[in-house]
Amino acid sequence: MVIPSRLAEYIVAAMIIILAPGPSVLFVIARAIAWGRKVAVFTVAGNVCGSFVLSVFVALGLGPILQRSDLAYTAVQWGGGLYLIYLGIDAIRHRKIHAADMTNQGESAPSGIRSIRDGFWVGALNPKAIVFYAAVLPQFIDREKGHLTAQLILLGAIFSVLAFISDGSWGLLAGTARAWLAKDPNRLEKLRATGGTIMIILGLSVLVLAIVSS
Repeated sequence: MVIPSRLAEYIVAAMIIILAPGPSVLFVIARAIAWGRKVAVFTVAGNVCGSFVLSVFVALGLGPILQRSDLAYTAVQWGGGLYLIYLGIDAIRHRKIHAADMTNQGESAPSGIRSIRDGFWVGALNPKAIVFYAAVLPQFIDREKGHLTAQLILLGAIFSVLAFISDGSWGLLAGTARAWLAKDPNRLEKLRATGGTIMIILGLSVLVLAIVSS
């Protein structure tokens, strides 16, 4: 198996976007506030499984294309960077709506199986993860070594493991402090705005790298 030479840098970049409160993190926090830590952990388990499946699909589609085309590689960088900026701006603009959604999850707690299933679909359809796998992740592969699809899948697996640790911690923390978080909507709004700001910064970084490498 080919191990990308910039693995350490990739882990840092992955942790930055994982820690940014995006759709998956907010969904886990919402579940933790509504129903506690157990439901949150089951949700995280499903979420990272969905995220890994997404990374495999992206790798299978992008790997062969990126190996053959420099233009496609550059287009992916620019498209992904711009979309990350859009997601960040959208998160900041709609932070009040997102905060309200996080405290309105229904009355009955879902079962473990349902929590895993719900988490899976949030992870599999997470736009932040799609952009990361398609635009940010390919920057850390070694194109000259070949086996790009395998490299992309490996990095996707690492991302999923890191996400389980980080999102699980978010869920446990939010489940413990659920009353404190739910009492003041401004706290949740600030959390969403922070995540949006980080996504904008990451999107700008992707664009800068695209310009430098062109």
